[in-house]
Amino acid sequence: MTKPSDLPSLIGQEVGVSRWIEVDQARIDAFARITEDEQFIHVDPEAAKHTPFGGTIAHGFLTLSLASAMSYDAVAPLDGVVMGVNYGFDKLRFLAPVPAGSKVRGRFKLLSAEDKGGGRWLLKHELTVEIEGGDKPALIAEWLGMQMVKA
Repeated sequence: MTKPSDLPSLIGQEVGVSRWIEVDQARIDAFARITEDEQFIHVDPEAAKHTPFGGTIAHGFLTLSLASAMSYDAVAPLDGVVMGVNYGFDKLRFLAPVPAGSKVRGRFKLLSAEDKGGGRWLLKHELTVEIEGGDKPALIAEWLGMQMVKA
């Protein structure tokens, strides 16, 4: 747990790194079905072999959707937190494809922490999703989250 009074000293600091999460073909296929995005580059390994990627790749939104699990791993909640909600993104860029069978993890840096009153804290984290063994991250985002603490 992080005390709200400690937030100013954490701004600009890396506050956590998640575990590696495997993005296998079964996960990609399930995401394709549920989102109705079954483009061949994601779900047809044979056809995808003939693309510049050399095989299937994860949806960018699948990679992004793992951010919540990464956050639970890596970012300590505020002391007295009742709940947290996704508040959106200020910036989001997909930089490199995630090949099927890869592992990804999230690095979190606290960029800002605003006391919104009434026990509400708006936190902005820089999220960098790394691909194990990759030269570039899969994505970089400025992610906003509202945490509500007991007042």
